[in-house]
Amino acid sequence: MRSPLAHEFVARPQNTLHGILWMVLTGLCFVTVTAIVRYLGSSLPATEMAFIRYAFGVILVLPALMSLARSRPSLKRLNFFAWRGLVHSIGVMLWFYAMARIPMAEVTAIGYVAPIFVAIGAALFLGEKMQARRIASIGVGFLGALIILRPGFQEINSGQLAQLAAAPLFAASFLMAKKMTATEDSSIIVAMLTLLCTVALLPGAIYHWQTPTTHELIWLFVTAVSATAGHYTLTRAFQAAPLTVTQPLTFLQLVWAAAIGVVVFGEAIDPFVLIGGGIVVASVTYISHREAVAARQQHTPPAPATKF
Repeated sequence: MRSPLAHEFVARPQNTLHGILWMVLTGLCFVTVTAIVRYLGSSLPATEMAFIRYAFGVILVLPALMSLARSRPSLKRLNFFAWRGLVHSIGVMLWFYAMARIPMAEVTAIGYVAPIFVAIGAALFLGEKMQARRIASIGVGFLGALIILRPGFQEINSGQLAQLAAAPLFAASFLMAKKMTATEDSSIIVAMLTLLCTVALLPGAIYHWQTPTTHELIWLFVTAVSATAGHYTLTRAFQAAPLTVTQPLTFLQLVWAAAIGVVVFGEAIDPFVLIGGGIVVASVTYISHREAVAARQQHTPPAPATKF
């Protein structure tokens, strides 16, 4: 069955070098976000930190929001944006919760399973065929996740469960975003996500509110800048180059996260996290490769990675 995104993906010009550079910038942006949230720890409730981060982000994307308002978007468009904002905001809350409780490298490694859920979601909701190779790669990816978590060999804590639960939510958010790239500008996609996540997180933030210090507000503003930039550069990377090129570069985020964890926060390097993360990235890269081949043959889009 032909995907509704097929024409957009196949027709878009590819620029490999630009795609690589955009993806490297994306990794740096998101590792910066991870490091700041890890630094702030549990000083503020997860929902409140996420709300403040997105509230600052709204300021940064105001020009795009004003442009959208002038175009008088239809109720159908706004409804689709709203559903994505709700799904994404729940994932963000879980991610903030996980960051305060488990090492940076582990959060990053577990997050790599999100593209596997993207591949499953593409099969369930976009009519993608689940070939034997894709099914095998998904199985290998989940094996990598089991190596990271090691159930039965160590106690699985709430932070790990939160990050694992966030993965399918981020995957759903990305599938929605990928569909929108066929008709929406990347800046509009990022701006609406920022606005609607702020709205969705507001009730929880009010309920758990603790007055933040100036120090915390400054760092959360930097987080907003880095995360907003990361969403934009990620979208540009997807538009510029095939995922078979950009996907393996996500492993750099695990290396950077592990290094920052050791140097800045004194976290021990867990070899199982690095090995499991590497297996998951290899699995996702292979899935992307097979789907890129299918895209050329059957006009179907590859299953991409997603970020908070």
